[in-house]
Amino acid sequence: MKQEIDFIKFNPTQNMTVLVKTNHPAERYSHIAAQIMSYDNVYAEQVGFIGGSDKPEAAAHLEMAGGEFCGNACMALAAYIASENELKSTDFTEIILEVSGTDRLIRCQVKQQQNEYFCQVTMPIPEQIEQRTVKYEGIDMDMVIVRYREFIHIVVEVEAFDETMRKRAQALARLLGLTLGDKLIGILLYNSQSEELAPLIFVPQLDSLIWERGCGSGTASVGAYLAWSRQKEIVQHIKQPGGAIKVMAEWNGAELERITIEGSVGIVAQGKAFIDA
Repeated sequence: MKQEIDFIKFNPTQNMTVLVKTNHPAERYSHIAAQIMSYDNVYAEQVGFIGGSDKPEAAAHLEMAGGEFCGNACMALAAYIASENELKSTDFTEIILEVSGTDRLIRCQVKQQQNEYFCQVTMPIPEQIEQRTVKYEGIDMDMVIVRYREFIHIVVEVEAFDETMRKRAQALARLLGLTLGDKLIGILLYNSQSEELAPLIFVPQLDSLIWERGCGSGTASVGAYLAWSRQKEIVQHIKQPGGAIKVMAEWNGAELERITIEGSVGIVAQGKAFIDA
């Protein structure tokens, strides 16, 4: 028997995102997401579920399928709410969201630009940033650990995005997924010369390991790392396979004060998906 799922599909920097409108028990999220993400269904890199928020200032609650935090999904939901509110193309509006993976409300500024929505999102600030050299697969790997409340990003500076490094990143992501207990592991391969990022995202609960074409939270972590390492404010466009995402990381002389990302979101499809019940 097939189950109907009401969905909207978004394109935030080609990080294809599906948000589910119908209500489902939380224990079904992984099952629904796995089918929707598959090549023979709607096909996407990630799935979130839209619900109401208990907090009066929040317009909605966004729960990602693996309980993780996702900056691009925040942009997607903010764009959808703006479209439903028939936002005028000249208007900027602020939409506040309650989101999984962080205990802070997320503020999104949204403006319609032709057929897309321009979004600026205030991102969670890392709880800790530290640099380590780890012996892995017989070599010394320099890495920066960017830790949040429920997820972790590892920034690895590289000169090239070669296949050996990609395979090493995939094995490391799975190993950390088994040992750390975080809801999301991100391995962020970053070339500081070209300002390019190759983001690998692993969600253990979904067994989802994807080289994303654009990663909002990964962009924020790279900005946090750059501000922390250089001890100054960073404003940078981080190039990724699906396009560039702008990050602004404010440094107050002693610590990170604020991180925002900017990007555009297109609404590409809306309708019903059919999955195995």
